[in-house]
Amino acid sequence: MIKNIASILLLFISVTLSFRHAWDTLHYKNNPESVKAMENLGISETFIPLLTAAALATGVLLLIPKTFFLGNMLNAILIVMIMGLAVRAGNYRMVLMEIPFLIMPLVMIWLKYPFKFK
Repeated sequence: MIKNIASILLLFISVTLSFRHAWDTLHYKNNPESVKAMENLGISETFIPLLTAAALATGVLLLIPKTFFLGNMLNAILIVMIMGLAVRAGNYRMVLMEIPFLIMPLVMIWLKYPFKFK
């Protein structure tokens, strides 16, 4: 029971964060901090629609039981990519801040999809 509640809570948080990151990435020019972060990480404007699509895909894939694992893997890959860009830029604080977000999809894979449809 507790495992199922934790799985539902993590699923809700992860999907919400995915859609929020997609929205924020798409509208990054409205936020000066986002512009600065993108420049520091070396993310070009041509790469931004790809990041937005990946974040949206992650959120959708997490909601579908058969693609739950794939969504978590995509989420982990995106987080590792951001961490790698942050290391290259010398922003170790960002790398440390991303560690809990990297652990989340791995825990979700372990907990499995919370809703059983038989």
